[in-house]
Amino acid sequence: MRPAPLRKFTALLLLSTLLAGANAWAETSKLVVNLEGVKEATGNLRATLYRESDAFRKEDKAFKLLSLPASKGTVKLVFAELPPGRYAVMAYHDEDSDQKLKLRFGMFPLEGYGLSNNPKVSGPPKFADSAFDVAGAETSISIKLNY
Repeated sequence: MRPAPLRKFTALLLLSTLLAGANAWAETSKLVVNLEGVKEATGNLRATLYRESDAFRKEDKAFKLLSLPASKGTVKLVFAELPPGRYAVMAYHDEDSDQKLKLRFGMFPLEGYGLSNNPKVSGPPKFADSAFDVAGAETSISIKLNY
């Protein structure tokens, strides 16, 4: 049997480890993204979540990516277990399921797309125009897809 001080230390260490783990879990958030105006139930809907401005719009550098089969109307996507912070979302309707936003002249989207905050853009969209804060247990945003 262990001496009493060692038992107390072990019990305190175990308790603090459990509390630290619970605290880390409690500090995560859920982001609910409502994609509005999906025209057809063909292909997939893809949404990319960014934390860094230099990664924005570069799908391979996204913090998280979600893809699910498209359905007409409004579709809900959920990014779970996010640390609180500043984020931006780009979403698009990948009608041909090729996992890329089809562009004309490398600049003009040919498939439905949208950005968090629904900014009016001319030229490449900027992280700052689409950025928002995720805090608390749940944050909800709506993105209107433009075709």
